[in-house]
Amino acid sequence: MSTKIKSILVTSVAPLSDHAANRGEKLLGNASSVKHRPDGRVYISGQMQRHVLFSALERLNEDDPNRGKTYVANGDGPSTDISTDLRSDLGGFLDTNKGDYSGRRIAPISATPAVAQEKSSIGRDLLIRLKMNRDEDSTKKQALATNEFSVRDEMVMNFHLDVGMVGMKKLYEYNNEYHVGTKYISEISDDEHARRVRLFLESTGAMTDFANQARNAVSGEPHKVLIVLDTKFSRKAVRYFQTETTDEERKNILDELKSRGALVFLGDDTTSEGDSVAQAYAKAMK
Repeated sequence: MSTKIKSILVTSVAPLSDHAANRGEKLLGNASSVKHRPDGRVYISGQMQRHVLFSALERLNEDDPNRGKTYVANGDGPSTDISTDLRSDLGGFLDTNKGDYSGRRIAPISATPAVAQEKSSIGRDLLIRLKMNRDEDSTKKQALATNEFSVRDEMVMNFHLDVGMVGMKKLYEYNNEYHVGTKYISEISDDEHARRVRLFLESTGAMTDFANQARNAVSGEPHKVLIVLDTKFSRKAVRYFQTETTDEERKNILDELKSRGALVFLGDDTTSEGDSVAQAYAKAMK
């Protein structure tokens, strides 16, 4: 294929039931409430989406026999070595202690908050902590709290990858405090570059590790997906699954992508027509 892919966009819809995938402020006492927008639709923050994405990426990388010495660093301590640390490479970093290199790396991976397509229905559990110890010196008291959850949501998720910056270090040249040039140095092989791009793609379909759901098997794996291997840096297709987008606008988005040579893969598990989600991912990763 002679077409050069500059960016990859994945927009998807994942059904979440009886979930609290991203809790917010403690509006109801000790238990956190479900994050929701002013229009009543729950959302999962972009920070949480990236956390879940890198958790998925770490699992996939550990299972890959071709991973070599690569690993995914903890979010609180990226190494800044993009040749081996996938979080530093794909997630960016800021290290103010660097010397002539600024220590700032813009993340090739970006994500939007995941937002429910319709207004959410919020349920509440009553949590009770019973005091079983009759010892008068005990400091624990009986307590009540309300725990929120959302009944069912079709969550729209969006992820984007700047393909050219994967494994690429950007260096700036200065002369008398003036920026006079920029250099790009690749830190990885072409095979490793392709492997990391595939890891990103596969991770977007394996969203499971939502922090507040450690004991509840909530899945953010999509049942609808649009994968765009684009010839330019664009995020326009994030509108595709939004409820505000009309059928005519969806058609025009696909026509625009195809007109510039972008590769488009559409998968839907809710219908027998066309490709399933798994088939769309399989075709995109060939």
